Amino acid sequence: MKTLFQKETADEIINRINSLSPNAQRLWGKMNVDQMLVHCSISMKTATGELFLKSGFLLKLVGSLFKNQTTNDKPFRTGSPTHKGLTIGEIKGFESERKELISQINKFQNGGEEICTTNPHAFFGKLSPLQWGSLMYKHTDHHLRQFGV
Repeated sequence: MKTLFQKETADEIINRINSLSPNAQRLWGKMNVDQMLVHCSISMKTATGELFLKSGFLLKLVGSLFKNQTTNDKPFRTGSPTHKGLTIGEIKGFESERKELISQINKFQNGGEEICTTNPHAFFGKLSPLQWGSLMYKHTDHHLRQFGV
């Protein structure tokens, strides 16, 4: 199981981010590449507690049934729903957003398990640091695969 706490896994993800181009085309979904970079940065901020996304009881109940997906090796399926708090607002441009996501990944990886929030995840509920590390890898991997890298 890969997690973003592993230096080699974080480096792999960063190399994939660096292989993106501003005109990369999505293979599924609605976001363009700039929006995806912002979306992944926002997600990283939820893992560190910089951002907290609330959700309703029903969403958490359903999410708890899929919690084991945070730590298995199976990639996320395409077409998964996006929390409205992870939708995109202002975009500063491809290079700026790429640097921000890389910065968030480095911060997370360097911070180790202690950097993880104790806030519940908006869909999966309470997560351990190991689950956060795996989830952040799988989420970022999912969106990099969305753009063919």
